[in-house]
Amino acid sequence: MKKILITGGAGFVGRHFTKFFLDKGDDVWCVDNITPLTGGIEPNNWPLYNPLDYDNFKFLKEDCRNFFKNNNDTDFDIVIHLAAMVGGREMIENNPLVVAEDLSIDSMYWKWAVKTKPKKTICFSSSAAYPVEYQMKDNYRLLKEDMISFDSNIGMPDMSYGWAKLTHEYLAKLAYQKHGINSVTYRPFSGYGEDQDLAYPFPSICKRVIENKNNLKLNVWGTGHQMRDFIHISDCVNGVISTMDKVNDGSPINLSTGVLTSFIEFTKMAADISGYNPKVSGNSTKPEGVFARGGDTQLQESLGFIPKVDFKTGIKRAISYFER
Repeated sequence: MKKILITGGAGFVGRHFTKFFLDKGDDVWCVDNITPLTGGIEPNNWPLYNPLDYDNFKFLKEDCRNFFKNNNDTDFDIVIHLAAMVGGREMIENNPLVVAEDLSIDSMYWKWAVKTKPKKTICFSSSAAYPVEYQMKDNYRLLKEDMISFDSNIGMPDMSYGWAKLTHEYLAKLAYQKHGINSVTYRPFSGYGEDQDLAYPFPSICKRVIENKNNLKLNVWGTGHQMRDFIHISDCVNGVISTMDKVNDGSPINLSTGVLTSFIEFTKMAADISGYNPKVSGNSTKPEGVFARGGDTQLQESLGFIPKVDFKTGIKRAISYFER
């Protein structure tokens, strides 16, 4: 049995990692202060399962920075560091200084890691760390891990959230080089799943499709032509578990499918699954972010990870879940 710490563990991604390790029989410590707009949920209200049914679950409702100040345990086998101030595109664009608080969270994490030396840290960066110049309408491509190099040019990331994640990646490298702290960094693309917070586009669009079955028109944010690489949360978990032991120096690995889907295409697919065919158009009053963000899969495949859930199957699961 291993001892696992998951910061931000009550959020969407954290809940899925928590279940994975609980089911394995590991001792899981979940630290989350349930900050509004971040998707954190009280454990007794988790949508897909109740972690309180497990004897090996320990929940600490507190700011992880307070935990880092007061905890001196030196026996954590794995830390999955997810704690961050992020809650969808509107928070990233409209509250950039709140997002910048992630710098404080990550700084305190690495100081704590140097003191307590967990055997392995799973760092969650973001595809927002990639240079936006490769994500524009007239110049986009699948994003490859080596497009960011701290030895030459890191490019301009996406807003303060991208900068915060880049800094986290750099600190991971320094922690390994200077203190021997083993870690691996993941750059997830558009992760999605049935129990995701409605601030994110996937569940929001699925619910909108279900609730508007009698309408001939549907709107999506931005132009609707912007494209994302949607990867199911189960694949994100499997991707981490299957590759985490193959990197120790903080180097990055994408969590991606390499398939780009526009929001208009996504909405039409969901409507078709729900049995109708509306006209889908954009809403220019809402933010859309970069034009195209998709991940190159070459490295993750070489490390043994290939996503299994295609996007249409993922949509079907969500539609079924929301209809129930």
